[in-house]
Amino acid sequence: MELSSLVLIGSFVLGLLLGSFLNVCISRLPLGESVIGGRSMCRSCGKTVRWYDNIPLLSWVILRARCRDCKAAISWRYPAVELATALWFLRSGSILWRDWNFTCDFCNQYQIQTNRVILDLAVLAAGYLLIGLMVMDWQTHTLPDSFTLTGIILGFALTCVHAMYLAPGEGELHLHRQVKLNSAGAGRSTGDLFITGPEAVVLGRVVAIAGAMLLLLIFHWAYKALRKREGMGMGDVKLLGMIAAFFGWWPAVLALFIGTVTATVFAVIQMARGRADRLTELPYGSFLAIGGLITAMAGPMLIEWYAGLLR
Repeated sequence: MELSSLVLIGSFVLGLLLGSFLNVCISRLPLGESVIGGRSMCRSCGKTVRWYDNIPLLSWVILRARCRDCKAAISWRYPAVELATALWFLRSGSILWRDWNFTCDFCNQYQIQTNRVILDLAVLAAGYLLIGLMVMDWQTHTLPDSFTLTGIILGFALTCVHAMYLAPGEGELHLHRQVKLNSAGAGRSTGDLFITGPEAVVLGRVVAIAGAMLLLLIFHWAYKALRKREGMGMGDVKLLGMIAAFFGWWPAVLALFIGTVTATVFAVIQMARGRADRLTELPYGSFLAIGGLITAMAGPMLIEWYAGLLR
């Protein structure tokens, strides 16, 4: 078997295993329970789940979505999260393998290869966290800090590592050239003021995180002032900050746009079917996470397409 095939199989299996752990986080974090200590147990009868009944995907199928002891139904959410995570890791594994084997005869191959891999790892990690947040907010209307704040830290850390591998002069910002007049009226240039590439990337990401969170905070305050009730939680603010930490300002804006549009469409459909009204609370974080996932997969392409329409 070729090495590339082993990488893809390994990525899928790793995704299944981490998807199983993600299910533990989804079940326990909103309840304030530890995700490290204690074995999995049936929520209906309290029996400990046997190791052979805890195999990702396979056990759910063999048990026919029923607890072995009490025959209570096992939610389809468990295999869905495991499969979604496995597919995300499979996609990310294939891209990582491609970029790891990247070659170029006219450039610093190692530097570009490393930068690509770092960006790929950012997409992988962001997608994993977003899948968990999407399901948690949908089921419990909670977005735990252990995911959002950890994501902000991890995304910013990967950005800093990415900045370390920029080529000399890459991303450098020249601001302006200062000219001072002497007593005789002659001009004297003091040189260009500029920000180095690593400084521009890191500072730009800090501004992106703060700007994204401030943007949703403004919406939060404005809605509360106008409607006299909460419109969105602080978890949504931190979630958008997490997306900005991984991808930057414009991808965060894109995720916000996609999330708002999909949430609006869902609300209209629910109201038309009589399942919601204007006061019904929506899991906005789930739609924001969907926007983040779409941005992770196709953000640069969509932004470039839209920018082309404005030229």
